Amino acid sequence: MTAFKKVVAYLRVSTVRQGKSGLGLEAQRERIQQFAMAEGLEIIGELVEVETGKGSDALSRRPQLAAALAMARLHHAPILAAKLDRISRDVHFISGLMAHRVPFIIAELGADADPFMLHIYAALAEKERSLIAKRTREALAAAKARGKLLGGFRGRAGTAEDCAKGRAVKTAKADDFAATLRPIIAQLNPDGAMSLHALADALSNRGVPTPAGKGRAWTAMAIKRILDRGALKSKSANPLPQARL
Repeated sequence: MTAFKKVVAYLRVSTVRQGKSGLGLEAQRERIQQFAMAEGLEIIGELVEVETGKGSDALSRRPQLAAALAMARLHHAPILAAKLDRISRDVHFISGLMAHRVPFIIAELGADADPFMLHIYAALAEKERSLIAKRTREALAAAKARGKLLGGFRGRAGTAEDCAKGRAVKTAKADDFAATLRPIIAQLNPDGAMSLHALADALSNRGVPTPAGKGRAWTAMAIKRILDRGALKSKSANPLPQARL
């Protein structure tokens, strides 16, 4: 439970059209209000940002976020947002915000998610976005090289090569996700004494997203797969011993 009693609410949508229609804003506002009520927090101000997304990971392009920071400093209060991506998906931008020494509370991560967890969550989102973009470009380039028409469903199943490429993309994505998670697991369990179940509970309690997506609980088997994938990628020992399920 956070020690703060007052918070500054920050909401953001990515286009002028969304801002005018309220698309996404009401859902964010409802989530923030529900969280504040559950945690006994008073919302002393609400700042709403509407921007196009291009160049938005710069505080100079986010005047409402800058205003929220100023209000938060004045009242010694944190900024409350519904989801971390409403602040940013960019790790460097998140790190820059931490330098302002204004705490951030993310409703979907819980009241006790510390700055370390915000960095981890942003790093996972950034890596996933980068990987998807890279693999998509490669798949499109390969399809174009084969003379395949792009831009829509053509009413036929993918070729064996397409299926193989799809599996390769999934494998690469899983490898990158596991590589990001293993240092976190090692930090949680430096002496290797925790069981897989205990590690799963620790990651779930910290709000670390699972391979299945945010909001899903970690399981002992999921932890084992992360560690096993590391063993397959390298002949070196796992960062943690193979604990019993």
